[in-house]
Amino acid sequence: MKNQTALQLAATAALAAGAGAFGQQFVDQTSTRFPVQAEYTNQCTFVDIDGDGDKDIVFANGQGYSSIGTLLKPRIYVNNGAGTFADETDARAAGITGCFRGVEAGDVDRDGDWDLLLAQDYNRRPLLLVNNGAGVFADQTSTRLPNITMGSARGQFGDVDNDGDLDIVLCNSGASRFAATGRPRLFLNGGGGVFTDAPTAQFPTAALAEQMDCVFGDVDNDLDLDLHVGTRATGANSSQLWINNGAGAFAKLNPFVTDTTAYSYDFGDIDGDGDLDLIGVNAGTSNAELLLKNSSLGTSWTNISAQISPNPTVDDNDSRFIDFDNDGDLDLLVAALGGPDRIYRNSGTGTFTQVTTGVLPSITDSSLDIKVGDLTGDGKPDIVTAQGESGAFQNRIYINTGPADTIAPNIKLVEQVPSKGGGPFVVRTEVFDGTTSDRGFDDKGVFLVYTVNGGKPQTRAMAWSGNSLCRGVIPAQPPCATVRYFVRAVDASNNVANSPEKLFVTGGSCGIPGDLDGNGVVDGADLATLLNSWGQGGPADLNGDGTVDAADMAVLLNNFG
Repeated sequence: MKNQTALQLAATAALAAGAGAFGQQFVDQTSTRFPVQAEYTNQCTFVDIDGDGDKDIVFANGQGYSSIGTLLKPRIYVNNGAGTFADETDARAAGITGCFRGVEAGDVDRDGDWDLLLAQDYNRRPLLLVNNGAGVFADQTSTRLPNITMGSARGQFGDVDNDGDLDIVLCNSGASRFAATGRPRLFLNGGGGVFTDAPTAQFPTAALAEQMDCVFGDVDNDLDLDLHVGTRATGANSSQLWINNGAGAFAKLNPFVTDTTAYSYDFGDIDGDGDLDLIGVNAGTSNAELLLKNSSLGTSWTNISAQISPNPTVDDNDSRFIDFDNDGDLDLLVAALGGPDRIYRNSGTGTFTQVTTGVLPSITDSSLDIKVGDLTGDGKPDIVTAQGESGAFQNRIYINTGPADTIAPNIKLVEQVPSKGGGPFVVRTEVFDGTTSDRGFDDKGVFLVYTVNGGKPQTRAMAWSGNSLCRGVIPAQPPCATVRYFVRAVDASNNVANSPEKLFVTGGSCGIPGDLDGNGVVDGADLATLLNSWGQGGPADLNGDGTVDAADMAVLLNNFG
């Protein structure tokens, strides 16, 4: 029996090896999962627009490379839950056309659904499409965004000033994305999804030529969003890194690495040292990739492009990091224009070697954008490429038949922002996983779990704040309360991680329980405060169970007078 079992195991291993040898891990299933289409697509994003728990896809379509062509619809593909998509554009974004270079999702009005930002080229306004909660969008640009036309290639959402709402940054080269008279724009959210143009003192960018990309990332591990702007230009107009002071005011890092002809940048911790590194597609010597190691918390960057092998001088347009072999490090995926896309295996220390067989099909097309994420619900990240400039313009989907993601997310940083008195208390965190995107961690929820004075644990969903940052709030608490808290993160494959527990003690009087105004005696004023808070939380929640009720009344009356 023992020998028979060994033979069975050997046979199983051989079959598995054979499948890897003769097939591809990522299988082109475009013909059965995507509608047939022939439109010039520049970029796409994965987002659950209708709240049904699966990832839908929105494509930014825009005809024309160096001159405007026919205005196109942004295509909305709705997932049936198993990774097969239907084009529902006309039902969900009726009458909307433009020359769209980029699309991103964010909840601008904090109503619990995803809204859309569409970056437009050729001196046109970006569009803000607001979700009605069921995945149907209304163009509310005229009432929510400043009336500024742009030549814009990308836009991003992020809470740059830690006030709890999502702001917007946009590339802007001027009359077109190849112009040199525009400057990047920061639009500040007033709290309800209405935006104003940030003053130049807060975002003092000058004219910058040929802006191709912008992406948020916390490069200095201080839990705020710094900003990288990528350009095709050289010298003084090459790509820039802007450091956030924590309140949404940015200062350009100078000096920074000089690059050229960049189309896209992506952040990822390639060597597991706890900080974000950068990959610039086409940004290196003779159009090779530019790989930058974060050498000193965002203030110093080292060119390690030689650690990509091979690093050809071909026309590439985008990249993503993906742990395709589930070994815990970030591998590299490159979208090529006019050649096959490429995938590289990470050694674990940020050295990348191309894998030419058994993983990615060798299909020559015109990929302008590439995204990764689990589209079928099997715990495995799939790949989508957006096709433009040449060829058939048929966007592609590659289904992952390899190992599922079994590695828990990495909760890198957790911080309680100082607050006076009894709160409320803001907690920020940064979470990473085995794929990257401009919206960071691909999650099924990030949660703040806390107790007050050893009471019942309370759980609150944390809001996405941009890239891999999330923000949660512990409500106001009684004076001298001991608050313990940690962050729980659930990734797209249902892997769960908990951060180490932290604690703090609230301010105010640490005297008599029930002395809510801190005057040294429990009296009618304290009773009135408790009654006015009945059924709610806050400082009158004396036992920390989340609700002001009879138990809290008993504590107060026991100390009355």
